[in-house]
Amino acid sequence: MELKDALVELLRRAATDLPPDVEKALREAYEREEDGTPAKAVFRTILENVRLAREKSTPICQDTGSIIFYVDFPVGEKEEVYRKAINAAAEEATKKQYLRPNAVNPITGKNSGNNVGINHPFIHFHQWDKDEVRIRLLLKGGGSENVGAQYKLPAPELKAGRDLEGVRKVVLDAVFKAQGKGCAPGTIAVAIGGDRVTSYMLSKEMLFRKIGERHPEPEIAEFERRLYNELNQLGIGPMGFGGKTTVLDVFVDYQHRHPATFFVAITYNCWAFRRKTLYIRNGEVSYDD
Repeated sequence: MELKDALVELLRRAATDLPPDVEKALREAYEREEDGTPAKAVFRTILENVRLAREKSTPICQDTGSIIFYVDFPVGEKEEVYRKAINAAAEEATKKQYLRPNAVNPITGKNSGNNVGINHPFIHFHQWDKDEVRIRLLLKGGGSENVGAQYKLPAPELKAGRDLEGVRKVVLDAVFKAQGKGCAPGTIAVAIGGDRVTSYMLSKEMLFRKIGERHPEPEIAEFERRLYNELNQLGIGPMGFGGKTTVLDVFVDYQHRHPATFFVAITYNCWAFRRKTLYIRNGEVSYDD
């Protein structure tokens, strides 16, 4: 299989087939809600949507998102080979209607019509000392991206200091302000430290963790569980209709920061949690959720 064709299939799978861990979390959320409530009805509709999208190979959501690739490849190979294949695959997947045209020139307002433009798809390249290739794909919805947030601690208006308690306060603030606008229930990725750019980079890459996968450090893992429980006590519920499930999970990680800064980046991912991975090993292509 040519690289471009393998990437078209990766895009199709990501756009039309929700990962099993996410679907499981949605089903569990459905079971938790009371019969006859708007929340129960919303989850029923979401799950039916997931089923039909998979069966008919059509997009899970009409907004197929911004296209973000993470390409890990052997030392010595050329980035341009992957860039050309990714752009060609995005164009082909758009023609096949696996993707909606989502690349808009911010100056002219013109849509490229094929999902190819300046930094779109966006590609993170990383050379590693392995003979295999790993290409991870995240399709990030625009609505959920709009309610992402970045805070600079201390934040006096929230009485949030430069510690985990301060981080907790800004995460609660961000999700409360989002209400149902990010297509709840969301999955929340929280990056502590770094600069303005790297904090968002770390938070987005955390979305390749599986639902229920905890941080290896016990203190951070417990912090994730606490945030998950507290955010679900907000009562915002699916699509903002109220209910027991406002978030499906919370991922937290950290990185070193400059002494003068303390950034917290919060990436909000909608219920249509679209991620897939492609591997190339010994010339053979395989896919994973």
